[in-house]
Amino acid sequence: MTLPDLRMRVEARGAVQGIGLRPFVHRLATQMGLPGWVQNSAAGVEIEVEGPRERLDAFLARLRTEKPPVAVYHGMEHAFLEPLGLRGFEIRASSAAGARRAGVLPDIAACPECLREVSDPADRRFRYPFANCTHCGPRYSILESLPYDRPNTSMRGFAMCDACRAEYENPRDRRFHAQAIACPACGPQLELWDPTGNALARGDAALRAAAAEVRAGRILAMKGLGGFLLLCDARDAGAVARLRARKHREEKPFALMAATLEAAKALAEATAAEEALLVSPEAPIVLLRSRGAVCAGVAPGSPLIGVMLPTTPLHHLLAQEIGFAVVATSGNLSDEPICTDEREALERLSGIADAFLAHDRPIARPVDDSVARIIAGRATLLRRARGYAPMPIVLGTPLRPVMAAGAHLKNTVALAVAGGVVVSQHIGDLDTAGARAAMERTARSLEALYEFQPEAVACDLHPDYASTVYAQSRGVPVVRVQHHFAHVLSCMAENEVAEPALGIAWDGTGWGPDGTVWGGEFLLVRDNSWQRVAHLRTFPLPGGEAAVREPRRAALGLAYEIFGEALPPEVTCHFRPEETRVLLGMLRAGVSAPRTSSAGRLFDAVAAVAGLRARCSYEGQAAMQLEFATDDEFTAEAYPFPMNGSLLDWEPLLRVLLDDLRGAVPISRVSAKFHNALAAGMVAVARHVGVERVVLSGGCFQNRVLAERAIEALEAAGFAVFRHLRVPPNDGGIALGQAVAAGR
Repeated sequence: MTLPDLRMRVEARGAVQGIGLRPFVHRLATQMGLPGWVQNSAAGVEIEVEGPRERLDAFLARLRTEKPPVAVYHGMEHAFLEPLGLRGFEIRASSAAGARRAGVLPDIAACPECLREVSDPADRRFRYPFANCTHCGPRYSILESLPYDRPNTSMRGFAMCDACRAEYENPRDRRFHAQAIACPACGPQLELWDPTGNALARGDAALRAAAAEVRAGRILAMKGLGGFLLLCDARDAGAVARLRARKHREEKPFALMAATLEAAKALAEATAAEEALLVSPEAPIVLLRSRGAVCAGVAPGSPLIGVMLPTTPLHHLLAQEIGFAVVATSGNLSDEPICTDEREALERLSGIADAFLAHDRPIARPVDDSVARIIAGRATLLRRARGYAPMPIVLGTPLRPVMAAGAHLKNTVALAVAGGVVVSQHIGDLDTAGARAAMERTARSLEALYEFQPEAVACDLHPDYASTVYAQSRGVPVVRVQHHFAHVLSCMAENEVAEPALGIAWDGTGWGPDGTVWGGEFLLVRDNSWQRVAHLRTFPLPGGEAAVREPRRAALGLAYEIFGEALPPEVTCHFRPEETRVLLGMLRAGVSAPRTSSAGRLFDAVAAVAGLRARCSYEGQAAMQLEFATDDEFTAEAYPFPMNGSLLDWEPLLRVLLDDLRGAVPISRVSAKFHNALAAGMVAVARHVGVERVVLSGGCFQNRVLAERAIEALEAAGFAVFRHLRVPPNDGGIALGQAVAAGR
């Protein structure tokens, strides 16, 4: 007996719009002889097909397994209904009805098919910088509202020519409903401007002239996918020095762009995992070990350089035309948000850039390049932006609608929506008015995108953070979340770690409920609450915040705690006698000398004592120098780092370390023994607490040596170790933890 046909309704949620899912569904249903329809909705993609049950089951299975490569399902629900006698299969117009839950796809690096067309003299998109398709190109940076359709993007002002319209409307074409579709006849165009905004060239001539500017040793501001980049010859010490002086960036490393993978490998050593990350659709900046092929000013004092490959046809064409590696750094003054508008760039980048390569496609939202590093064989994000944001972190349990304002440094904001948390792109440090305005714009634009009304706003305990001040201005209840608890929750959330768990949160600074500066914390998380079960022994920081930029002050506070005023020469050598007198006065009186348990400041102190860095020009510089000094050959030796009660005591460690320095033990060995001691200390606390699951979070775990040795030691001791992979371990992940804490 033949069973009657059924109608199956499918709702796919996640990153399912703008990646070719609807044409894929059309081809699949047509091939399987199933009539029905597919359409975008505010929640994702809706599908209905009719046919025999066994064929519908097969359709559903293939829908899951044969999806376009960049599609990400966060959920797929289906139901069987009475048949309606559907005929044929159609792609219906998008529906904006209902709650906005569709995942927004990040911007994706140019695909091989588009690059082949751009390189083919016979193709109508030959040397066209804005070629894209459903497999690649801009998404988040051009999106203004959901669903993801052209009228809701910054491409709406470009009317398609007949040839593009034919591709856009053909379900068998890879540009079917590619919302950013364009060609030289109807799409965005390049112009090269002088510093006053006068057009010097247009189209391909502008691109060639821009490359000539870089080859001549000048600094070019280029409008890219999510904002402006500043480019110069990475081999030219003079050009790099001028860029540093004009951008007010003393020593912090610049990123590099190489035209090809082979060119990148000529600049730096790359493992198979690092190569795969370089050529991935996300195409982040990847930290690699330098071969010394660029001038020292690119990354002063660092054996690592950040390298990325071109991400758009514009980047590819320009890199090929230039012919050598270039510095490719964000188009801004240090600590300011990236420029996105060409007229704004003329004003804000005046005095930095010698020429401007602009185009007329508006950028709806700023998106920096992401930065990643391979740690323990897997990619760890240090900055989450292009290629990754705003993909949600899906959770097993729903949260109430809250907005999280994030931290003060490396700020991101987040929304708890639809069974997950949407974390914004990297915004940056909130030290300037421009950065604070960018944070507020990002929060409001994300809320508008999802038509989101928060029941509460989460923020840090620190009352003076700009993000805290913003949270208090929103006019809804405020939930304050302790900084290190947010760190731990963010790692637990992205790894779906069940309670109880021991969180190891090590960073530079976080406001402690006891009025001290925390940063070397062990938090036991259970029953939706947390308990501080251990921490590093505290020590004073003479001058308070000044110690963040002066590791010598952390060294002085550490030594004073042990030796009093009989300070060792390894500390006093960094000060003039008058400076020492003033700082000792602070320590004696307990004035402007807050106590801290910060692991970051412990790193700083040891770096200063070891003679590596007394002052820093950017955050984390001293700790990085200590990491880079580590002996590449693994040693099991470790300094003593005992647990006394609930404290990890660094005093025995420092005493033996000073003996090693006086005994001319190489700095590489000293650093290795220091890192090993920290890992052993983590194991000691974990054994004392006795919880199987251990999560690692905080900026200290950007340190490859510390992270790898901690993971190895904890796993060898029988613990299940979890770390960050999809959000950064630094304060860029704080918003996720805040959203989870406030949302539940």
